Amino acid sequence: MNFPSELKYSKEDEWVQVDGNTGTIGITDFAQDQLSDIVYLEITLTEGESGEKGEVFGTVESVKAASDLFLPIGGKILEVNEDLLETPELVNSDPYGAGWLVKIEIADSSELDGLMNASDYETNTKERS
Repeated sequence: MNFPSELKYSKEDEWVQVDGNTGTIGITDFAQDQLSDIVYLEITLTEGESGEKGEVFGTVESVKAASDLFLPIGGKILEVNEDLLETPELVNSDPYGAGWLVKIEIADSSELDGLMNASDYETNTKERS
């Protein structure tokens, strides 16, 4: 499993990479591994829409299961990774790179304080395995 130290992690297995007031969000290596082969991905919030922390912003489906995607922090959607609509398997092959889901303008940076660092998230995943 890969747990990049520069990211923040939610208990729902999403990650956030912060760059100034922008957050890039995706699902973790652990999550994609648990889901197995991802065959479909839908992002329900569109560019310009705002979402609250914990809000469902999409769905990911695999050969094993379907799972909701939750915003780990609130903000306005700046960009949706349209490549995933045609090639959702990018989330499996590159969850922290080409498999990112959305980029948001962070509404409240203090919400980042409630997320886990890489070490805490790794411990959390081991407890669930």
